[in-house]
Amino acid sequence: MKGKRIIIAGGGTGGHIFPAIAIANAIKKAAPDSEFLFVGAKGKMEMEKVPLAGYKIEGLTIAGFNRSSLIKNIGLPIKLIQSFFQVASILKKFKPDAVIGVGGYSSFPVLRYAQSKGIPTFIHEANSFAGKSNIMLGKKAVKIFTATDGMEMFFDKKKTTVSGNPVRNAIAQMSVNRSEAIAQFNLFADKKIVLVVGGSLGAKSINEVIENHVDFFVKHDLQLIWQTGKPFFERAKKSCEGMSNVFVSDFIAQMENAYAAADLVISRSGAMAISELCIVAKPVIFVPFPHAAEDHQKANAMKLVEKEAALIVEDKNAMSELMNKVKSLIDDIQLQEKLKVNIKKLSVLNADEIVATEILKCLN
Repeated sequence: MKGKRIIIAGGGTGGHIFPAIAIANAIKKAAPDSEFLFVGAKGKMEMEKVPLAGYKIEGLTIAGFNRSSLIKNIGLPIKLIQSFFQVASILKKFKPDAVIGVGGYSSFPVLRYAQSKGIPTFIHEANSFAGKSNIMLGKKAVKIFTATDGMEMFFDKKKTTVSGNPVRNAIAQMSVNRSEAIAQFNLFADKKIVLVVGGSLGAKSINEVIENHVDFFVKHDLQLIWQTGKPFFERAKKSCEGMSNVFVSDFIAQMENAYAAADLVISRSGAMAISELCIVAKPVIFVPFPHAAEDHQKANAMKLVEKEAALIVEDKNAMSELMNKVKSLIDDIQLQEKLKVNIKKLSVLNADEIVATEILKCLN
């Protein structure tokens, strides 16, 4: 197919960044002479991760609405206005044929401005409950791609395609076996492994539960792979000093190894985490982030719980309930197998290709 000049806007977390990169890679594969520019938020992880994937990125001076501290939102209108001037300059220089929004702070001003200039826009909505920005932007978008069905309540059905969430190739085409993966973490193949991952930035409440229960893993002859996120890393490292049954890291770049090694996963229920866990088919206990917009993490998790594909513990109950749930699941082989079979049914391996093909079809 003929190549296009495409801007991909969004970021903030791995759940937005990795699908964005996967979509760019898939478009590049189908139309090799395509050119890309990513637009993200200054100071956010996309400014580091996107260049590592081989793409250029421009940063906007923008922040999201802070739900926990209203006083921190005082400067938000000024930042939003400033970001529109930055977007105008970026689009004038790059002259895109299309703009793709993947969610995150920077997605809204870029797509809004592009729509005002008649540039075709596309949206990928990763969650089971659409955000207000995407609902608004969806009215003028050429096409909206969703992770799950049942999204007609948010978007025009005629413009909506259920694509699933694009995941990293290393996970979609995972070839590492369990014993190889376990060796990467200096753990033992004859003991069960619990993987704890709170998303690319970590999860304070989950981390605090694990910190308070590190002896649980010794007591029950379990091993732990613990991704803490940067803010909690030093504290976590100190809590499990000298413990040979624990691997702790602020960020695990090769998550395929962590998934392959794990017998059970404790995770936030961001869209990307769910998509990856469906593909690797692991028994999982979700602890949804309670302050996510529109409580979308709980909506994401409940989609799986209703299909008997996962378990859930609410964040407010994590300290009192999570480790009991881990123990009962580790002991229940039958339930583990049921969860694995049911979560695997929800996996989508070629979401990136579906999105890329549809976008190029609309543009060519």
